[in-house]
Amino acid sequence: MKDDAGRHLPDPLVTAAEIARLAGVTRAAVSNWRRRYDDFPAPATDSTSSPLFDLAEVRAWLASQRKGQEMSAEVRLWQQLRSAHGDDMVTGLTAVADLLSRKGEPAPDGAGSALRPLIDELTTDQSPAGLLNGLTARYVESSGRAGSDGITSPRLIQAVQHFAGPAGRKRTVYDPACGIGSLLFAFHHHSGALAGQDLDPLNARYAQLRAEVTGLSDVTILTGDSLRSDQLPDLRADLVVCEPPVGAADWGREELLLDPRWEFGVPSRAENELAWLQHCYRHTRPGGQVIIVMPASVAYRKAGRRIRAEIVRRGLLTQVVALPPGMASAHALSVHLWILRRPSEAEGTVEFVQMTDLTDNDPRGPFEPADNQTARVARIDLLNDAVDLTPTAYISARHTDFTAQYETTRSEIKKQLERLLDRLLPPLPEGTAGSLQDRAMVSVSELARAGLVETTENAAVSTSEQLDTDYVNGFLRSAPNNRRATSTTGTFRLDTRGSRIPQMAVEEQRRYGAAFRALADFEAGVGHLTELTGQAASLAREGLTSGALSPPSAEES
Repeated sequence: MKDDAGRHLPDPLVTAAEIARLAGVTRAAVSNWRRRYDDFPAPATDSTSSPLFDLAEVRAWLASQRKGQEMSAEVRLWQQLRSAHGDDMVTGLTAVADLLSRKGEPAPDGAGSALRPLIDELTTDQSPAGLLNGLTARYVESSGRAGSDGITSPRLIQAVQHFAGPAGRKRTVYDPACGIGSLLFAFHHHSGALAGQDLDPLNARYAQLRAEVTGLSDVTILTGDSLRSDQLPDLRADLVVCEPPVGAADWGREELLLDPRWEFGVPSRAENELAWLQHCYRHTRPGGQVIIVMPASVAYRKAGRRIRAEIVRRGLLTQVVALPPGMASAHALSVHLWILRRPSEAEGTVEFVQMTDLTDNDPRGPFEPADNQTARVARIDLLNDAVDLTPTAYISARHTDFTAQYETTRSEIKKQLERLLDRLLPPLPEGTAGSLQDRAMVSVSELARAGLVETTENAAVSTSEQLDTDYVNGFLRSAPNNRRATSTTGTFRLDTRGSRIPQMAVEEQRRYGAAFRALADFEAGVGHLTELTGQAASLAREGLTSGALSPPSAEES
């Protein structure tokens, strides 16, 4: 592919999920194609967990196989659910799961009758479990950052599984904020029993139906606020996993001041995460393990210092892992995994805490740290005035080769400058005055209703050969659309009702799309250069003040 100046542009890459949207099928169908067809395009990247494919090769293969020429039953079912329930897709998925759990029997009062023909069609050549798993995966992928309560992202689940270790013997696993059950059910190979609770009755109902339809046995999902109304007070699990609700200020502190769960200290109103931590620990048997997802700020906030000190002093905290940004469903910030073990006769307290920093890694893994990404820190070294449990605070001081890293960063800055100079902003010739203003416009909401695009919080993805994704997103950032979609705090959130884009032929769309991609690449390059300059300055300052680096001599200046 070339731009208007004849320069080669990098071929766009797409994920398996984007191929599924492009072809109008589920991700499971794409996985089947990869297994069944030897000529399916090979991944353009080495990643096994989330490979990327060359878009041109994918389009050519779909055309040769006539895949995606007709709207599949999976997509028709999904669009029917979207049309009936909008953003409340858990209600729609629960209706599907309810019908699947009845094994062909009609739902009470005719509920779900409109869904029955499509479900019957789909289950002729795939299992009910496969259908429900595919719909759940599609829901998780399409949820974006907003409205994602009850969802744990697949990447975060993989990280928790990794640090939980191999299945080994059967264990009871508990999740006190289980949502639709994804994190809890990921441990079905580990468990003799699975137990969960969720505040949202609909999430809990769907999780229980998922377990029934997918054949998971010995699963108990209850409804209620685990902090205020613990439905399983006597449960002691071998493994407790939890991604607590984000930013829940009213977690019941005043009514729970004398609760026996606060053995490390009563959390402040702002520290609901430390309330969830102690709830999880309360439900752990001797020798059992807690793996809880924490915002990075919990590691150093002043309000939680006393509780942090107590779990370190008692030798209960075994590891803190800083994960790459973008792994949580509800936000794009980095999160930590705190791993605790309740002492037993066989396994006592720990004298060292393993600090692991994976923030520079790919969110898709792998999660095995390199030697310079981890450090064993003695408990006594953590018990200072701050009790800061941020991994990088201990790893960088022990592993940084200031001379090598400073020179490497300087070299990277030089390369990035050369790349930017070689790939300056694309030449954009003068346009015809009023050419776009006179075009017919179409709203994004109309395109979504027609099944031509799927939207997330801040972007749209084309599901049709007649729309170019980069063209759509470029015009979504036009001045009128941007004013409607940008809040007073400067946050962009796609306004599907008000955003409009001009109508034009697909070949012209692709020309615009190529220009928008070039702009995005340039912005990304400048952003990366900014990060590198910040790293260089930080390394130089820390190296000079610690004595690891020295100022240049008079001859070198």
